[in-house]
Amino acid sequence: MDWDKLQYFLSVARHGTLARAAQALHVDPTTVSRRVGSLEADLQQTLFERAPAGFALTAAGRALLPHAEAMAAAAARIHRAEGRSDLSGQLRISVSEGFGSSFIAPRLAGFVAAHPEIEIDLVASSGFLNPSRREADMAVLLARPRKGPLLTRRLADYSLGLYAPADRPDWREAVERAPLSRAGMAVIGYMPDILYAPELDYLGEIEPGLRATVRSSSILAQRRMIASGAGVGVLPCFLAADDPALVRVRPDQVIGRSFWLALHRDVAPQPRIRAFIDWLDTEVREGRTLLVPS
Repeated sequence: MDWDKLQYFLSVARHGTLARAAQALHVDPTTVSRRVGSLEADLQQTLFERAPAGFALTAAGRALLPHAEAMAAAAARIHRAEGRSDLSGQLRISVSEGFGSSFIAPRLAGFVAAHPEIEIDLVASSGFLNPSRREADMAVLLARPRKGPLLTRRLADYSLGLYAPADRPDWREAVERAPLSRAGMAVIGYMPDILYAPELDYLGEIEPGLRATVRSSSILAQRRMIASGAGVGVLPCFLAADDPALVRVRPDQVIGRSFWLALHRDVAPQPRIRAFIDWLDTEVREGRTLLVPS
């Protein structure tokens, strides 16, 4: 019997709803529903009665429950025997350059203080390591991966806007009056031939056909170029909010994107993984107004 599918069965049995089961497993409800449905197909039995109030075990589900709980207890004993139940060891997280440097890094001290035995590799770069190939324990991606032995869910939404240097009020006025292509300043953005994610191709959402004339593969470099007066450009709001050298222009133009959490299925039960995800969920929840300003 597939232990991976049984974990989802157990979580639904214990929590009663897909949403609460998904939260406990750090995945999205669709994944829970799919895995439980696959287990029912394997067994050719209905394990839950589905109702608006939640999920209730059928007779077949009640018969399976003690066996699944026994397997869970055995798995926990194996983890303890291998020394994996301690909150220790190495943890490698792959994140985008902007989110890693401007959101996670400034907040990481709290996690480090709470878990001093966990060694952390924060890989914040233009491009991502692949959890499917075990290059990282988890990744915060710009789109939901569609392949691989991964558990995935939406981590957070975030907003981007158009920014100009704070010491150029004339640019701000020009941008408000005319299209950027005729406003008289450079547009800063990514190089289209080495764009590492299609979600970063967003200039066309500001104006159709808009292209960058000063380009960098680094969002941090783009921020500094805008702040220093090289031009105007699109930045994540969480990256620009605390920079006094930047000012938001055309505030009614908002670009929406999402971060997706992905981790290899095999590492999901490890305590250090769950501890970090719980911490990250809390930070994202508390930082929501920074990620999506009103």
